[in-house]
Amino acid sequence: MTTCETYFNAFCRISRAMQKTFEMESVLDLIVKSARESMTAKACALFLKDDKEKVFTPMAQIGLSMDYVHAKPAKALDTIKEIITQGGYLSIKDASCDPRLENLDAKIKEGIGSILVVPVIADEQTIGILALYTAEKKEFSKKEIEFLSALADQGGMAIQKSRFIDRKKKNAALLLSIAEDLNSSLDIKHILHIMSAEIAEAFNFKAVSLRLLDEQQRELKMVASYGLSKAYIDKGPVYADSLKKLLSQTSEIVDSSQVDGTDYYQAKIREGIVSILNLPVTVKEHIVGVMRIYCDVLRKFPEDIVSLLSSLARLGGLAIQNASMYLELKNDKETLEREIWSHKAWF
Repeated sequence: MTTCETYFNAFCRISRAMQKTFEMESVLDLIVKSARESMTAKACALFLKDDKEKVFTPMAQIGLSMDYVHAKPAKALDTIKEIITQGGYLSIKDASCDPRLENLDAKIKEGIGSILVVPVIADEQTIGILALYTAEKKEFSKKEIEFLSALADQGGMAIQKSRFIDRKKKNAALLLSIAEDLNSSLDIKHILHIMSAEIAEAFNFKAVSLRLLDEQQRELKMVASYGLSKAYIDKGPVYADSLKKLLSQTSEIVDSSQVDGTDYYQAKIREGIVSILNLPVTVKEHIVGVMRIYCDVLRKFPEDIVSLLSSLARLGGLAIQNASMYLELKNDKETLEREIWSHKAWF
């Protein structure tokens, strides 16, 4: 069997597996197994990037010892930069002494000669790497690099598909739970807690804030927040003129290496804010405020997440209006009762 036939058969097996199962682990196991067998390598492993810890964690592997797999994790950002610098892959001819690698002693002990690393991409972002290990030292051919890259793309699609399915299930349950909670309460404090703390915890965001529009003072006033420091909350006023700008760009990236492009830019840097999502809070299509989602990692917000959060912001706007109307009616009722009792006393 020729090399091309071997590669083609591997793709067919993976494609059939992706059509039959939603289990990401099964597909990833098949990918690393196919890579090792098709390229007659010592081992293969797929690692995902941990954005908070900024390291790679193993998701699937074949041919590596547990001591090696659970050794000190590689620094994700450094590896990704090297891959970009090398034109989309990282080829290591001698893994025992290459200065770009970490844990050289562990590689020598494991009997690793050469390594080929390619990125795993999902939602247009590098989310991990696929690494092939050989026992002998060798130069990897263009065909081998292209094949491993194609397998990594399959892995990215499997991960993206699995995450999307999990997200849909989780989102449906979250929407139902939070919507029921919002609709069942006329307590304004409880509603504001849902729209800040509960949403932040449910989606694992760094922080959430809610600002409502004060028409008279033309200011967006903070009415609820979760996860933000007092120093950041007290950084200064946000005026109504900013509302159009905030909602027109929807999401912001706060990067200390880039030119200042957001309000209170330095305050965001000090707070550790990297990504922001701005969502309008509306009542009958009238914008009454803005809900802001803060993340401490670079994050692209998928359309389904944005749609879900937008729905929650609209439901929150209606809940706030209902609670406000209830308070007004309650106050009117109490005023009327006081007037009635005062008239009875007069009679």
